[in-house]
Amino acid sequence: MFLWAGSLTLCLSLLLPSGRGLAAEHRVSVTLPTFEVKLNGNKVENEYREYPLLVYRDITYVPMTWYDSRLLGLETEWTQQDGLNIAKGKVTSSYVPYKTDHKHSGGYKAAIPAFKITINGRTVDNSKEEYPLLSFNNVIYFPLTWKFAHDEWGWEYVWDDNEGLNINSGNPQVKTVDLPTFAGENDVAVFKGYYYFAETIGNTNHVYRAPVHNTSNKEPVYSYDVDASYSFNKRLNFEIRDDELWFSYHVGGAIMGYDVYCKVNDNGKAAIEQQGYLDFKQTPNGTLTIHQFVPPGGNNLLLAAAGQENQHGKRIGNPNLIYGWHVTNDGTSTSFGPDRSTTVLGDDVYVLASSYPVEHGDLNKIYKINIKTNETEKIIHAEVSHFKILNHKLYYVKDADHSLYSANLDGTDEQKLSDLPVANWYDEIDGQVYYTAANVKGQFHLYRVEPSKEDALVIKEPVESVQFVNDKIICKLAAGEEYGVKVLDQSGDLHLAITDQASDVFAYHDFILMVSAKDQSIKVIQ
Repeated sequence: MFLWAGSLTLCLSLLLPSGRGLAAEHRVSVTLPTFEVKLNGNKVENEYREYPLLVYRDITYVPMTWYDSRLLGLETEWTQQDGLNIAKGKVTSSYVPYKTDHKHSGGYKAAIPAFKITINGRTVDNSKEEYPLLSFNNVIYFPLTWKFAHDEWGWEYVWDDNEGLNINSGNPQVKTVDLPTFAGENDVAVFKGYYYFAETIGNTNHVYRAPVHNTSNKEPVYSYDVDASYSFNKRLNFEIRDDELWFSYHVGGAIMGYDVYCKVNDNGKAAIEQQGYLDFKQTPNGTLTIHQFVPPGGNNLLLAAAGQENQHGKRIGNPNLIYGWHVTNDGTSTSFGPDRSTTVLGDDVYVLASSYPVEHGDLNKIYKINIKTNETEKIIHAEVSHFKILNHKLYYVKDADHSLYSANLDGTDEQKLSDLPVANWYDEIDGQVYYTAANVKGQFHLYRVEPSKEDALVIKEPVESVQFVNDKIICKLAAGEEYGVKVLDQSGDLHLAITDQASDVFAYHDFILMVSAKDQSIKVIQ
C-alpha cells in the first residue's frame, strides 16, 4: 500500500549562504504527481508551478516555500550554526500558486541535503531517513509520511482514487471571499452573517450586502449620488456602534460640505440618521449631539428625545463651555481639532470641554454632565488630549507629557501608566493596559504597561493600526514586514501571524476581514 506524503519547502536563498552548492550531495530521481493534490482545499496546478509537488519512491513531497510552509502552519529558520529548523507554529497564509510560463516535464533530479535538520526540537539524521527531506530548485521538500505529517504536525490527509490527495493542516486559513472585484475598491465589513460592500456606477455609490454562505446573492442596502463638485470622493467607511452597523460618507468640500451617517436596520436597509460636522451618542433620554461645525462655538451639546429633530433638542451642560473639541492656543493663534472621546454611562456624559471664549484659557478638561439634573462637574483638571472609559475607569493622555494616565470616574486616584508618550491607540484588556508609541522614524510600536518595571515591547514589528475585538488584539503591521497582520491574545502572546499584506482590516466576532494590498481581493480568516 502506498502512503502518499506531502512535503513542505523553504527557499534555500533564505537557508544557505550564497555560493554553497549541493553538487556533492547524493542525488535521486523524482517525478511530478500524476494525480490531483489539494493543500487545505487549494488545488495545486503542478505543470506550471515554479515549485511543483514531487513524488519520490511513491511518496508525495510538497515544497516548503515561505508561503507554502505558513499555509500549512509551519515556521522555518536557517542559521549557519544550527542548520534548518522546522516547527509547528501559529502562522497562516493565503495559497500562492507560484505560476510560471515554463511547463514542467516528467522527470527531474533532487538532492538529499546533508546539513543539520531539526523538526519540532528533534534532530533528524536525514541520511538515515527512509524518506529523507529533498532539495529541488533551491527549495527544501518535505515528505508526507505518517511519521511527519500525522505524528509531528497533526495533519489529516485523505487519498481518493477520483479526487487524488487532500491535505488539511488544521491551522486557521486565509480564504478569498467570492465577492465582485470592485468590492476591494472601497470599505468592506462583515456583520451578523452578511458581507457589506459598495460599487460605484457613474456618479452613484451602491451599497450591497451578501450572505456569508451565499455571496452571489447580493441585496441592495442603500445608494447615493457622489458629489463631484469639489472632488470625486466615493469613499465610505463602515463601523460598528453599540452592536449596530453604520457607515458614513462625505458630501461637498471641507468647509461647506458635511458628513452623512447611515444605520443599517435589521431588514438590511440603511437610512440617514445624522448629517453635518458632529459627533453623536445614544443616551437613555435620546440622542446627544456634539456640534463640530466651523467656526467652532460654545454651548454646543444638544439632547434630542426619540423622534425629535436634533435642532429642536435642548441644550445641556454649562453654556460657557465648548464641548467635543481639543483646543491648542500658543498665545498668538488658536486651532481646534474635533474630539470623539465623549462617552455616556447611564445618565452621565463624560466630555472634553474648554472655557468659551477659549481665550479665557481653561482648556481641554474632562467634565461630567448629568442629563437629568444638568449638573456639570470638572473631574480632570489637567489638560487632556483625549480619553476613554474602560471597565469603569478613566484613561486619558495629558497634553503636558503625552503620557497615559488612569483615574476613578470621579477623577480621584490618578496614576501615571505609560513610560513613553502615547501615540494614537490605547486600551485596557483583562487588567492589562496596552498602548502605541512612536519611534524616532515616526513608526508606531505596541507596548504593554508594566507597573513594576520598564514597559514591554509586545511585538518587534511596527504597527499601522491596532484594534481589540472578541478578546483578540489585531495588529495591522507596517508595509514591507514579513507578516501583514498579527493577532494576539489578551496577554499579548501571539495567537496567529498572517503573511498577507493588508490595506485594511475589519474585525467582528470571530471574523477577520482583510483587503489585500496586492490585488484588493477580500480575504477572510477562519
